[in-house]
Amino acid sequence: MTAPAPGNVHPIARANGAPSLAPIMSLVAGGMNQVNAVIVDRMQSRIPLIPELAGHLIAGGGKRLRPMLTLACADLVGYAGNRHYKLAAAVEFIHTATLLHDDVVDGSGLRRGRKTANIIWGNSASVLVGDFLFSRSFELMVEAESLKVLRILADASAVIAEGEVNQLTAQRKIDTSEDQYLDIIGAKTAALFAAACRISAVVAERGEAEEQALDVYGRNLGIAFQLIDDAIDYESDGATMGKDAGDDFRDGKVTLPVILAYARGSEEDRAFWKAAIAGHKISDDDLAHATDLLRKTGAIGDTMARARLYGQRAIDALGMFPSGNVRAALTEAVEFAIARAY
Repeated sequence: MTAPAPGNVHPIARANGAPSLAPIMSLVAGGMNQVNAVIVDRMQSRIPLIPELAGHLIAGGGKRLRPMLTLACADLVGYAGNRHYKLAAAVEFIHTATLLHDDVVDGSGLRRGRKTANIIWGNSASVLVGDFLFSRSFELMVEAESLKVLRILADASAVIAEGEVNQLTAQRKIDTSEDQYLDIIGAKTAALFAAACRISAVVAERGEAEEQALDVYGRNLGIAFQLIDDAIDYESDGATMGKDAGDDFRDGKVTLPVILAYARGSEEDRAFWKAAIAGHKISDDDLAHATDLLRKTGAIGDTMARARLYGQRAIDALGMFPSGNVRAALTEAVEFAIARAY
C-alpha cells in the first residue's frame, strides 16, 4: 500500500503558514519526558565509553520524530496505559543504532551539524555501541509483554538491515532501477516509521484495520521523508541538513533524482553520471554540474512531487480516525516532512 496514487500532483500546504512539528511536540511533551528518562537510564553501562558515545548522538539535536509518532499514534487510538513509553525508547534505540552503523559504512564525518561518533571514537567503538543499543531495544520490547509487538519491531530491524545491504550492493551502480531504489528506502527508512506507528494500535488492542492504517501512515511518511532527504542532498547545505552537502553524490549513492536525471539526459550527460557515480568525478565543480543537470531535467522537482504523493497517501490513511488535535498534529508532521525541501 505504498505506491502513490495516480493523478495530478497537488502540493500539501497549510493556509496559516509553514508546517511545523510544534503541534505533535506539544501533544506528546509529557510522554516524551517519560521516554527520555527511559533512554537515559537504558543507555547506561559499567563501561564508561558506551554512555559517552551513545549520548553524543542521542543528545545531538535530533527531533526524535519516530518515538513521537509512537506516542501520538497511541493517543490517536485512545491508549491509556504506559507500555508505549518503553516501546518508543526501543524505537529510538533502533534508529540510533542504525545511524551509528550507517556513519561507519558511509564514512560520514558530520551528522546534525556535529562530528560523527566514528570520527571521534573510531569505527570499532561506533559499531559495538550500536550493537549495545540494539540489545537494549530488544530488552525494552520484551518488557512490553507483547509477542506481536516483539515480532513487528524485530521484523522491522531485520528489514532495515536488509535495506542497508541492498543499498550497499547498489552503490556506484548507475543502472540501479527505480524499483530497487524504492525497495531500499522502503526498507532502510520506511520500515521503522511503519513499525513505530503500528505498535501503538497493538498495545491498545485495536483491530487489524487500525493497525494497518497506522502502518500505511508511517510507511508512506517514511518514504516521503527519504525522498525529500535525497532531493535536498543536492539542494541544501551542511548547516541546513546537518550533514555534508553532496554526501550521497560523493558516496556514489544512486537516488531517485540521479535515476531520473540519468534516464532523461543526453549521451554526454549519461557519460558524466557514469563517471561520477563510479567515483571519478567528486569535486565541488562536479557536484555543481550534477546539481545543474538535476535541475535542467526536472529530476529534483519530480522527486519532490513524488514525495508529496506519498505524503498525501499517509494523510489519507488517517481518514478512519476521528478528527481532532491528534489527527491534525499527525497530518502536520507529514506536511513538515515535505516542507523541509522548500
